[in-house]
Amino acid sequence: MYKHYIDGSLVQGLGLTLAVHNPATEQEAGTLLKATEEQAQTALEAAQKAFPIWSGYSLKQRGEWMERLAQAIEARREQILEVLMSETGKPLPQATEDMEMLPRCLRYYYEEAKRLHGRIIEDEDQGIMSLMKRQPVGVVVGYLAWNFPLLNLGYKLGPVLASGCTCVIKPSPLTPLTTLLIGEIAEEIGFPAGVINLITGDTIELATVMNTSTIPRMLTLIGSTSAGKAIVGQSATSIKRFSLELGGNAPAIVLPDADVEAACEQLVNLKFGNAGQICVSPNRVFVHESLYETFVAKAVEKANRVTLGWGREPQAGMGPMISAGHRSRVQELIASAVAEGATVAAGGGIPSGIDKGYYLEPTIITNVTPSMRICKEEIFGPVMPIMPYSDREQVIQEANNTEFGLASYVFGTDINDILHIAESLEVGTVCVNGPHYSVELPHGGVKESGIGKDCSVYSLEEYYTVKRITIRKGKS
Repeated sequence: MYKHYIDGSLVQGLGLTLAVHNPATEQEAGTLLKATEEQAQTALEAAQKAFPIWSGYSLKQRGEWMERLAQAIEARREQILEVLMSETGKPLPQATEDMEMLPRCLRYYYEEAKRLHGRIIEDEDQGIMSLMKRQPVGVVVGYLAWNFPLLNLGYKLGPVLASGCTCVIKPSPLTPLTTLLIGEIAEEIGFPAGVINLITGDTIELATVMNTSTIPRMLTLIGSTSAGKAIVGQSATSIKRFSLELGGNAPAIVLPDADVEAACEQLVNLKFGNAGQICVSPNRVFVHESLYETFVAKAVEKANRVTLGWGREPQAGMGPMISAGHRSRVQELIASAVAEGATVAAGGGIPSGIDKGYYLEPTIITNVTPSMRICKEEIFGPVMPIMPYSDREQVIQEANNTEFGLASYVFGTDINDILHIAESLEVGTVCVNGPHYSVELPHGGVKESGIGKDCSVYSLEEYYTVKRITIRKGKS
């Protein structure tokens, strides 16, 4: 039975039993007792007590602990991968990418913190000098999404530890096991008590305690827009910072001069990666009418070649959706599109020959219009709607006609067209001629897709305040 990690110790939950199931087999992957509201308060107080100690360490000392944790995680690589695959149903290559991002983030943020400098501002009459000193924000509460458990943990834990903050992090109750396993590793190496606290349980109960508390100075989330709004609404008991990576409805625009084969390959691979359960997955694919039929034919061919499976199964190309409920919601979106006149060109149903697991066939939908529900909501599943367009300005307008603004994709060769579209799209990221994401690059959205950034120095800066120290020089 898994335990929570609070104030440097592994602690049994005091709530009801939580059973985590493998979405590929529907078998139990692990159990734990949920943390209670009282335990959430204990975790907050532990982080508050540890903050002056951890922030008082030199950056070098913090970096040494971060490296020790990274090495301990890598030493238990195979165990972590097995747990990660069991709770998510990911195929091995996808689980490996997820797992490896955590130690990479720990190392990246330590190195980036060494390059994050303050400033000295001289007054215009040179009689006054002001120092700009960065100081850690304080206690951070972080909420993780279920789709990439360890990547998401790395995005939060890296800047927390490097900056000198302390934290309470709550993984999703759908995929908490690997995060709690990291707590076990931290306890094993004697990581300073209270700096990292990892708890999970009933989201509403725990979040209410942590959001309304006056202890946290910053709340950060990877999750839905509705969850982000709830956090902001609950947290007005004190002034807090927010870094919220929320929902997406990414458009992809294939220009008439694009390499249609390459564009199709890139978009299909991204769409069906992690069973479409990626916040930056292309949700609405706009293809110029001159390429539309060719693109659809190639997309259907590629979708039909995707093989299903999980873990170490040799054929595993795309895993299952996370739960029966999530799959049902996506099936409902497909059905609503068909009812509105769309056509299922590939997939669309539960695959035959697979008796267990929440698999859904890789799906291509055509005859779609931007007004359909499937184009208005975040799909978060292996479904690609494809629409033709003729006018460049009109497709920009349609791409922006959404409450979300996280990521987007443009394929073409005319640099003037590409730059015009990239500058016109109301999103946080524009990827040209292929998706590219990295811990070194900022990731975040605009509009209802959130505020702040994950990854890069832009994220790290959010975990500091800037103190001005002004000195009036004496007369010589």
